[in-house]
Amino acid sequence: MNITVIGAGAWGTALAISLAANHRVTLWARDAAQIKEMRATRCNQRYLPDISLPDKLELSKDFVAALAAADLAIIAAPTAALRSILQQIARLSDHKSGGLKTGFGVVWACKGFEAETSQLPHRVAAGVLPEGMRCGVLSGPSFALEVASGLPTALVLASADAEFARGMAQALHHARLRIYASSDVIGVEVGGAVKNVMAIAAGISDGLGLGHNARAALLTRGLAEITRLGLKLGGRPETLGGLSGAGDLILTCTGDLSRNRQVGLLLAQQHDLPGILRKLGHVAEGVYTVREVHHLAQRLGVAMPISEAVYRILYEHVPAVDMVAELLNRAPDMEFNGE
Repeated sequence: MNITVIGAGAWGTALAISLAANHRVTLWARDAAQIKEMRATRCNQRYLPDISLPDKLELSKDFVAALAAADLAIIAAPTAALRSILQQIARLSDHKSGGLKTGFGVVWACKGFEAETSQLPHRVAAGVLPEGMRCGVLSGPSFALEVASGLPTALVLASADAEFARGMAQALHHARLRIYASSDVIGVEVGGAVKNVMAIAAGISDGLGLGHNARAALLTRGLAEITRLGLKLGGRPETLGGLSGAGDLILTCTGDLSRNRQVGLLLAQQHDLPGILRKLGHVAEGVYTVREVHHLAQRLGVAMPISEAVYRILYEHVPAVDMVAELLNRAPDMEFNGE
């Protein structure tokens, strides 16, 4: 299969490296200088400096040419760029000649809600892509460095088109990258998005030295928040307890490679947010996701106290220690109260 991975950050590069073992893969980046450097060094110096690119992995800065022969596009850009990329794909699909191949499909690997609209990626895609174009989401517990290094990873590919989900999952699956199919797009997307907010909270907890007991409680109650929102939006409970929900939550809240957890650790040390983001040099989706989660929770009447605390720390500049004290002083309740 011919695959074009759109976005040469850490995750896009890692997916391209992993999939190149079994497919013809082109990695596209909008930055011509980055592509030139990657061609010269055969590695992505900025995002994965210690990982060599396979010799057969093609690199391109030409969007149209990169998609001309593709059977599948995997969008591994930040959520903020998803709409514009989908719009470019939609324009290509209108071409009478030299556009996209028959049967062309799109899978996005970004995690979050679109700013301002609070839409999940599948809703963005529904409003942009032409009717009938097959599409889905790829998500799950995965650090780019480990995928690029060939370490075992399990992901979920979800689509409203069950045949597309099964076919793509089977095609992309290999010994080191297990891909499960799902029809629950909402559940997969909500789990992938909101776990980044919880990872910031986990980083704050660890950075304040609150201990393993507190982290375990935070993960468990965080999963309850993710589940409440996911069910309210139409997701399924088994999905939110699976790889793209509980699995991704565990990884992102405990792994030192998590950018969102790093944000929380630095917040606990009283670093300011702009300085933290400059220090990271990578996108930390939870910083932006928490704004949309905050608005959605208020609009839908979903109780999400941990998410609310992260929002207030980031955007109302409440000190982390004060928000932790407020959470700990909340009145006790039944663990499961029917929500």
